[in-house]
Amino acid sequence: MKSLTPYICCQDAPRAIEFYRKAFGARETMRLAEPSGKIGHAEVDIGGSILMISDEYPDYGALSPTSIGGTPVKLHLYVDDADAVFARAVEAGAKVVRALEDQFYGDRSGTIQDPFGHVWFVSMKKEDLTAEEVQRRYDRMMTQ
Repeated sequence: MKSLTPYICCQDAPRAIEFYRKAFGARETMRLAEPSGKIGHAEVDIGGSILMISDEYPDYGALSPTSIGGTPVKLHLYVDDADAVFARAVEAGAKVVRALEDQFYGDRSGTIQDPFGHVWFVSMKKEDLTAEEVQRRYDRMMTQ
């Protein structure tokens, strides 16, 4: 485990795990399922980081973005080839929120919403920049 591990709730967690496998190359490492198939807890490895997932359990406050009308939380996924991962995610059913493009801060990045309401930034590093250079580029962008 890393020091910070996201834990998300999805309507139809088994289908979400399959989406993350297709879109992000996730590898399931554990699953605690009820006889009905409802997932009480599962873990998938995406690029060396664990994402924890469960189905909804309203009695315990475990509600998905679909049930609460959206999410204020965004997940940021760094990959080696953002174009390929972004395309796979869209092909698997994600909706494009912001097209993939080169950013002023040195990344190639775009935003998708998965079929379960979670929002993901998909990024790759294009340039190694100092904080000062990022600030200069940001200032220039804000004055244009």
